[in-house]
Amino acid sequence: MTDEPMLTLNDGRAMPQLGFGVWRVSETDAAAVVGTALADGYRLLDTAAAYGNEEGVGAALAASGLPRDAVFVTTKLWNGDQGYDSAMRACEASLRRLGLDAVDLYLIHWPCPAKGLYVETWKALVRLREEGRVRSIGVSNFTPETLERIADATGVVPSVNQIELHPRFQQRAMRALHQRLGIVTQSWSPLGRGHLDASPVLAEIAAAHGRSWAQVVIRWHLQSGLGVIPKSATPARIAANRDVFDFALSDAEMAAIGELQDPGGRGGSHPDDVNG
Repeated sequence: MTDEPMLTLNDGRAMPQLGFGVWRVSETDAAAVVGTALADGYRLLDTAAAYGNEEGVGAALAASGLPRDAVFVTTKLWNGDQGYDSAMRACEASLRRLGLDAVDLYLIHWPCPAKGLYVETWKALVRLREEGRVRSIGVSNFTPETLERIADATGVVPSVNQIELHPRFQQRAMRALHQRLGIVTQSWSPLGRGHLDASPVLAEIAAAHGRSWAQVVIRWHLQSGLGVIPKSATPARIAANRDVFDFALSDAEMAAIGELQDPGGRGGSHPDDVNG
């Protein structure tokens, strides 16, 4: 791993705090885009079965020449593969597409509460970790209720909960719960899908540091103790999103960004509404 900030998981393993997300990167483009990210120093790759680009991610990793233990690879189980046996098969399929013997982190992509399968799916992930097919296990988009159910049913608390989180949707209650339970919070859609680019607050802070608004937001995630996985397919932005380790936001600047919370800030679906 690089000497960038790391987050310690509740299973004792470590995960780079800043990673590279590949949502909406096509299979055709994934090898080149991920190759650029790896060349720029990213050491955490975040993909998912639903993204349809695991083969491209695996190809980039193989072509990089980096040792396997130098890159932290995350993928996710899709909703249609929930259920104990289905989850076991889906993990094997993801490993084949990635060309790996094991992934560093395997997540349930959404709880899909109406399906009623996320508990047995979590039990499959526990077994996959025991068998060494995955090194750490976690969830994405889980709520307090769904987190409580899987922990109570298995005695195993997820290492990570990956949730929508950005300055307009700061998820303070979930972050507090994660801290109490020892779960790492990892932010998806960390730049708010572009809805922050017109913020005067971010523009002023960015100008003070000679940075872009996006770099300021990524820095806010890092200083908030969050894992963060910005995505871009543009080489210049891929590099810029990682060029955030040589400046720091002041307490006043962090507080000002904290005021950007918006009651209508959620950009994605509520987890209770995703069941397909």
